[in-house]
Amino acid sequence: MNLSDLSGKTFLVLGIANKRSVAFRVARHLLGEGATVVCGVRSDQRAESVGKLLPECEVHVCDVAHDEQIAALVESVATKHKTIHGIVHSIAFASYETFSGTFHEVSREDFLQCVSISCYSLIAVANAFKTLLDRKAGVVAISISTTRMAVESYGYMGPAKAALDSAIAFLAKSFSRDSEVRFNAVCAGLLKTSASAGIPGYIDHYMFSEQIIPRKRGIETDEVANTVLFLLSERSSGINAQGIVVDAGMSINYFDTDVVKHALQGVWPTENR
Repeated sequence: MNLSDLSGKTFLVLGIANKRSVAFRVARHLLGEGATVVCGVRSDQRAESVGKLLPECEVHVCDVAHDEQIAALVESVATKHKTIHGIVHSIAFASYETFSGTFHEVSREDFLQCVSISCYSLIAVANAFKTLLDRKAGVVAISISTTRMAVESYGYMGPAKAALDSAIAFLAKSFSRDSEVRFNAVCAGLLKTSASAGIPGYIDHYMFSEQIIPRKRGIETDEVANTVLFLLSERSSGINAQGIVVDAGMSINYFDTDVVKHALQGVWPTENR
């Protein structure tokens, strides 16, 4: 993707875990466009590993569950960068180890922690970096293709992502009072990431999605990353407070003839149809 308007600009990328992360691919593509990338990760251990993956980038430790660490990140970044031209928020967390798999049994503590890290952190980071953001900066969060589908194994992350999607609209409105900063989400279909692998039953769901997608091939991380870059670019200046679905058409194809036929043959004996 050739987006020359990203060259020479500085972007904050939050949430890199490893090479499979959406945030990692975004950072690599931004570097390829000639941008400066500042990374924020949650621990010293992750900072060491990300530093090896992206030696061109400065890496800061910031656990977004703690306001004082967000404030420290702003202070540290501000010592080297007067302006941030965009923020990528690729952070989410749910404690599946303690989750029974039944939504109404989720504990208050786990649910609120999930919303705090997966949604509120975007609000906190945007507010903290407000004075450093370029007047026409782009802020992009990574969401999911739909929050209306009650995927049991995904549990309470769905409602947390719904809160994130809503927060995008409210942030766009509140920042519009004195700037043209745009807030959008890339609503990605199922991806092969290490974070996704920790979700119970995710692999089966991913393989199913490959059959539902019209092209019969899953979403690639770079396809999501490229959409993020477009939303960070001034070429998307007319897009604000939106969720851009990147699912390769999966949402139009749930009644694919072959998939329906296979499902019926697997569930109901021939003589009962």
